[in-house]
Amino acid sequence: MQYTRKAIFEDCAALSVLFDEYRVFYHKKSDVQGAEVFLKERIQNKDSEIYVAEADGKLAGFVQLYPIFSSTRMKKYWLLNDLYVTKKFRGKNLSKQLIEEAKNLCRETSACGILLETGKKNDVGNQLYPSCGFKIYDSVNLYEWANPD
Repeated sequence: MQYTRKAIFEDCAALSVLFDEYRVFYHKKSDVQGAEVFLKERIQNKDSEIYVAEADGKLAGFVQLYPIFSSTRMKKYWLLNDLYVTKKFRGKNLSKQLIEEAKNLCRETSACGILLETGKKNDVGNQLYPSCGFKIYDSVNLYEWANPD
């Protein structure tokens, strides 16, 4: 049996393992303890919304969204920053279910939309997001300034 739900504080220990796998996938050094602290802070401070997917009685994936705002639309936007499903449970529509949770959050909060970024070489993501109704926004350039600390 599989389903999705909003993450709770008590999920942080198990969720931190998934979050660490996600970070390692993006070439960051493993730090499960740091991941747990980070996730606990996000939930305690209500900085983000996290939904988890459960399958076979264990956490199998998550999506994390951060609130941002559109000045021109004068509304909240959601930034879909993190989406991850463990290898064992990929191909079982959990990613789509998690994205549906994100869309429901958008509707419930009267936000104007959801933004996300993925790599040009992320073949899975670049097929997934359009299949879930996302449109590529190619009329702008994305720039980043990274603090060199």
